[in-house]
Amino acid sequence: MRRTPAQQRAAGWARLRTLAATVAATLTLVPLFPARAADGAAQSPTPTAAAPKVLRYAIRAAETGFDPAQVTDLYSRNITAGIFDAPLRFSYLARPYRLEPAVTDGMPEVLDDAKRFVFRLKQGIYFADDPAFKGKRRELTAQDLIYSIKRHYDPRIKSGHLYRFEGAKILGLSDVRAEALKNKTPFDYDRPVEGLRALDRYTVELRVANSDPRLLYHFADPMVGIVAREVVEFYGDRIMEHPVGTGAWQLAEWRRSSRIVLEKNPNFRELRYQEEVPKTGRPELIEAARRLQGRKLPMVDRVEIAVIEESQPRWLSFLRKEFDMLDDLPAEFAPIGMPQNKLAPNLAKEGVQAVRYERADVAISYFNMEDPVVGGYTADKIALRRAIALGIDLEQEIRLPRRNQAIPAQGIISPGVTGYDKQFKSEMSEFDRGRAKALLDLYGYVDKDGDGWRDLPDGSPLVIEYATEPDGQKRQLSELWQKNMDALGIRIRFKIAKWPENLKAANAGKLQMWGMGWSADVPDGENFLGLGYVGSKGQSNKARFDLPEFNALYRQQHSLPDGPERRAVMDRAQRLLIAYMPYKVHVHRIFTDMTQPWVVGYDKNLYQRDFYTYVDIDTEAFQRAQVK
Repeated sequence: MRRTPAQQRAAGWARLRTLAATVAATLTLVPLFPARAADGAAQSPTPTAAAPKVLRYAIRAAETGFDPAQVTDLYSRNITAGIFDAPLRFSYLARPYRLEPAVTDGMPEVLDDAKRFVFRLKQGIYFADDPAFKGKRRELTAQDLIYSIKRHYDPRIKSGHLYRFEGAKILGLSDVRAEALKNKTPFDYDRPVEGLRALDRYTVELRVANSDPRLLYHFADPMVGIVAREVVEFYGDRIMEHPVGTGAWQLAEWRRSSRIVLEKNPNFRELRYQEEVPKTGRPELIEAARRLQGRKLPMVDRVEIAVIEESQPRWLSFLRKEFDMLDDLPAEFAPIGMPQNKLAPNLAKEGVQAVRYERADVAISYFNMEDPVVGGYTADKIALRRAIALGIDLEQEIRLPRRNQAIPAQGIISPGVTGYDKQFKSEMSEFDRGRAKALLDLYGYVDKDGDGWRDLPDGSPLVIEYATEPDGQKRQLSELWQKNMDALGIRIRFKIAKWPENLKAANAGKLQMWGMGWSADVPDGENFLGLGYVGSKGQSNKARFDLPEFNALYRQQHSLPDGPERRAVMDRAQRLLIAYMPYKVHVHRIFTDMTQPWVVGYDKNLYQRDFYTYVDIDTEAFQRAQVK
């Protein structure tokens, strides 16, 4: 007898409960965190008068470190955002996203057709205590902001964000960098430059060669987390392990690729919750925003973050209430947790809250344009990449491993940012095996030795090597790649490594292909076009694409104000990426975060990354949940 949808969901939950019981019965689990008492704190042999509030969650890929100038991965940057202050920030709840001061006294002045910017820092902001300060209380000054910007130009740092400053060209700084590279000498941090100077103890003037109407966006990004020079010099090559900032948090414990613990920074300034109360949307968020007005930030005392790469244990740990939130519901469990894209009734009954959103991102597979097999700009190489892209069955990818939590991508620019056109259609989303095979045949990628596999036009074997990770969804995606390439007669093999290892190899140009995601740092399409810009080669431009026509368009749109003219230039640049296909852009993903009923005030802000600064733990709600 055919079961109803309700019966199917009930059966799914029964299977999940059985699985959880089996896991608990057959495995000896060593918890990453101590058990939580009913007051929301870790269990202690003696009761405390005011137990600390602890927020716990897990991330699905390991961090790389905590230096704003060096880290480029999402997970590390979400941590540095809480430890270091950038000059500006995005309002946590305001939509559309809105810039506001963080450590500046008002918004910076934008002068001379967006070629001169004046930042005035607030007085009385202090770094967290650290041995590097030799027992002295250390105030944030203009020189700290100047030093933090200069670090991106230091060749030794190998900043993955330099291209963002280079687009505007801060006057004089590129010359200092070029001199250090040419002479193989240390970067001269003390050399004055025209484009970056302190007007007084708290005021910085920044001047650029190219008009940059959106430069301030980058000053709300963790990449401009302000550091103290003496801390960097004190720790040297270990600076990734010793983050010291003026933000709300400080690193209390770190077990690499396993556990990260943040605690309140005792020196953090007086900052109150003054977020804009949403006029529409989730009722519980509106009520929370009203309740939290005027509260001192941060509201929790401690944040404990586990690294759990496999989806199943991360999901089951949330169901067992070991975590207060689930950052990104694994796609394979979306039919159970969010059937028909609505919160499962039993979770809703328990008070679980779900936030479903389109992250401004792309899921991509890149071709290394410097690789002798898949790279290059000649017609035969372009045909190979386009044929491979046409051979990817996106409908099956979205339906199976992604569980309908994505939409097909038409180009590199994601929804939710300036420059995205929902009417834009292209070859990028097409699946056409017949056309793919015809392209391969036309350009000489045929089976020359009779072994059943296509060869290169010169007769040597055609083999593509695709880098991936060992988690469940990546395994499923790899199986689809295998199936799709088998259908085209192309041999594919997979190079499996941990995510940080693949990131390092990708930046060094050592991978032929890699499947990865890219999330916007700022709400502007330039952030995605940068994936193809020569100035970001080895940084965001993992494909190492270098096309003069594209580079010129990228620089042109950079200096234009938002409007039809800029959109037209961005559109032409995007079409070049589709034509040359350095990236197969698969999908734009749809995410769901979940929180337990005692988490108050959570919302997904794509650009205000330290969400843990703006949420609270309702200990009474937690106690009620334990009684149930």
